[in-house]
Amino acid sequence: MIEVHVQKKLAELQLDIAFKAESRGITAIFGRSGAGKTSLIQAIAGGLRPDAGRIVVDGRVFFDSAAKIDMPIHTRQVGYVFQESRLFPHLSVRNNLTYGYKRAGGARHFEFDDAVDLLGIGHLLNRRPHKLSGGERQRVAIGRALLAQPSLLLMDEPLSSLDPARKSELLPYIEGIRDELELPILYISHAFNEVVRLADHIVLIDGGKVVRSGPLLEVASDPDLSPIIGRFESGSVLECTVIRHDEDVALSSLAFSGGQLRVPHVGLPVGAQVRVRIRARDVALSLSRPMDVSITNRLPGKLLSLSEREGPYVEVTVDVGGATLRSLITRESAARLALEPGITLWALVKSVALDSRSVGFIRRARPSSSETD
Repeated sequence: MIEVHVQKKLAELQLDIAFKAESRGITAIFGRSGAGKTSLIQAIAGGLRPDAGRIVVDGRVFFDSAAKIDMPIHTRQVGYVFQESRLFPHLSVRNNLTYGYKRAGGARHFEFDDAVDLLGIGHLLNRRPHKLSGGERQRVAIGRALLAQPSLLLMDEPLSSLDPARKSELLPYIEGIRDELELPILYISHAFNEVVRLADHIVLIDGGKVVRSGPLLEVASDPDLSPIIGRFESGSVLECTVIRHDEDVALSSLAFSGGQLRVPHVGLPVGAQVRVRIRARDVALSLSRPMDVSITNRLPGKLLSLSEREGPYVEVTVDVGGATLRSLITRESAARLALEPGITLWALVKSVALDSRSVGFIRRARPSSSETD
């Protein structure tokens, strides 16, 4: 387990953050700018000393104010990936990678060739950083952090400096680290689509405090958290299975408890488990089954609740075969349709709204020891 409780008085913020998370997989630290995310990560890494609290990773006590324990930075075995790659400009990619590898003490968990293969950077080894794209530089920075043999990997908004194309390029590599390595990862972001695609667990922070912490699917679909996630970014997350590819129209079909979704072609095999993020603003509602419309995804459901939001908006929660969808509409539309809990209706989702940024591969379950014996 990862156990964190950090209290720290900053210039304009009082940190008082406490959470627990599984040590395997990605725990996302999500919040707006200024919420205290980076200060929290710095405290875990050892660069910021808390006024009080306790930090424990897999039984190793990094900090405990009551027991007067404050483990030095270099003995915490923490890998850190920053917003900018921070590579040594005068060294080749190979030498950037081996810098931490040669200095790492203790047992080696990540070998050079394995890190190079996992991140797809073998063809870059002889280049200097200025010859790399932004996404390539970040892949090298991640490799350098892994080769320092960390017991914990901290990623502080590693995609924030990249354009959308480079972000899409890098995401599968982070998914690979999540799936292939037995390494706990704390991932800071204020981009909710990244969090939904990558994380297993999420910690929502606002004003230096934890608003909510828990499994991603549970937290991400809570309508009460829309003000923190953002009015136009909140929505629902569904776990689906790829059941068909239609190459002639470049679409894939995904099955979930409420039916099927048609989405732009997913480059995964039939049977793959995926996570789909559907923003509330991309869901329209109809009281009758729409026929002559261009929207392909038309799902029958029952209205569960209506929640007023800032401005002219209302957020509607709909049960679709046991799954939950949320729709952001205007109060005027809600009144015109006479929406109220209990009525049946149709939720409409454009296929084009469910692009590669909205569909992510769920980690493969590792076989148990009994299955491999």
